[in-house]
Amino acid sequence: MNFRENIKIALNSVRSNLLRSILTMLIIGVGITALVGILTAIDTAIYSLNDNFSDMGVNSFSLFPKGTRVQGNRQGRKQKKGDPISYRQAVKFKEDFDFPAVVTVSSRGTSTAVVKYDEEKTNGDIEIQGVDENYFDVKGRVITYGRGFTNSEITSGSHTVIIGSDLVKTLFDEEAEKALGEAILVGNVKYRIIGILESKGSTMNSNADKIVMVPLLNVKRYYGYAKKSYNVDVSILNAEDMAAAEAAAIGTFRKVRNLRVNQQNDFDIFRSDGLINLLKENTATMRIGAMVIALVTLLGAAIGLMNIMLVSVTERTREIGICKALGATRRNILLQFLTEAIVICQLGGFIGILLGILAGNVVTVLMGGSFLIPWGWITLGVITCLVVGLASGLYPALKASRLDPIESLRYE
Repeated sequence: MNFRENIKIALNSVRSNLLRSILTMLIIGVGITALVGILTAIDTAIYSLNDNFSDMGVNSFSLFPKGTRVQGNRQGRKQKKGDPISYRQAVKFKEDFDFPAVVTVSSRGTSTAVVKYDEEKTNGDIEIQGVDENYFDVKGRVITYGRGFTNSEITSGSHTVIIGSDLVKTLFDEEAEKALGEAILVGNVKYRIIGILESKGSTMNSNADKIVMVPLLNVKRYYGYAKKSYNVDVSILNAEDMAAAEAAAIGTFRKVRNLRVNQQNDFDIFRSDGLINLLKENTATMRIGAMVIALVTLLGAAIGLMNIMLVSVTERTREIGICKALGATRRNILLQFLTEAIVICQLGGFIGILLGILAGNVVTVLMGGSFLIPWGWITLGVITCLVVGLASGLYPALKASRLDPIESLRYE
C-alpha cells in the first residue's frame, strides 16, 4: 500500500467511528487552540508596540525618573523612585546637552479633554499633549496639512494647536482644509488650528489620532502642578554613537539634577526599543505557561487517541488477518495504523490552529492591535500534532503489525 491508500483508509476509519474520532480531535484542538491562541496574542501585542516605536528608530532614547517605568524581572526587589523631572530641569538639559542630537521636551496635560467647534464637540477622551519645536522630528509624527509650531509660538505659549485626524472627522466632517485656521475650544481655552496630524490609528487601548498638541508652556500654564514630571527624548544623528550619547546624557543630566559624585543616578535611560525588549522578557513566562497548558491537554488527547487506536486494532483484527493473507507485510500494517493516528491528530490540529488564530487575533483587535497570521506557531502546531500522532499511535500500530494472520482470521 502506498501513502495515498493509507490516507484513504485512515479517513474511512474516521468516518466509520465518527463520534469518538470527533471527540478525540476536539481534545487535540483545545490543546492546539491554547498553544496557538495565547502565543498569537502575545506576538501581535509585541508587533503592535514595535510598529509604534519603529518611527522613533533605533537611535532614540528617553530620560525618566528612576522607578517610574516598566521594569524587567527584579526578583521581588523594590526600587526607590527618583524625583520628577521638572520643567526647569528638562529645558536646562535641552540647552546644555552638547552632542550631535536633537532633544525634545513634552508633557501630557490630560487625557479626558472635550474639544468644541460651533455646535459640534468630542467625547471626553481627547489627550492634550504639550510639545516643543523638535517633538515631531524626534517622535516621527507627520503633519499632513498646515504646519508645525514656530520657535516664537513655543517660547510665548501662543494659543495655536495641531489636532489629530479623529477630531477632523468629528468636528469638520473629514474636511481637513476647512479645519485650518478655525478656532476651537480645548476645555475652556480657545485655540486656532494651524496643523493636522497624519493618522496613526489605535493600538493597545490608545488612539493616537484623538490628540491635541499645544505649545509646551500652555500645558505648564493650565495643567502644571508641583510634582509634575516632563518627558525628555533624545534622537542622535548617528546610531553608532548611541553608547557615547547615553554617557553624555547621563553626565549632563547629573549636573542638571545637582547629583554629587557619590550619589547614584535617580533617573533611567530607556532606548526606543527598550519597552519591546522588556515586554519580550516579561512574556517569556506566559509563553512557557501556554505551552505547559497545551502539552497537558495534548497528553490527555494522546492517551485518548491511543485508547481509540487499541480499540480499533481489536475491532479490525479479522481485517488485519485478511490483509496479511493477501500479502500485506508487518511494515504495511504498521504504517497504516500510524497514518490513521497522525491523520486524526492533524485534523484536530487544523481545527485548533484555526480557532487559535481567531482567538488570538480577537484579543489583539480588542486591545487595538493588528491582525497577524503566526506562521511560526502554525508550524509548531503541525509538528506537535505529528509528534502526538506518532507517540500515541506507535504502540497500537506495533501491536497490529505483530498479530498472527492465522489467529487473526479465526477472530470473531
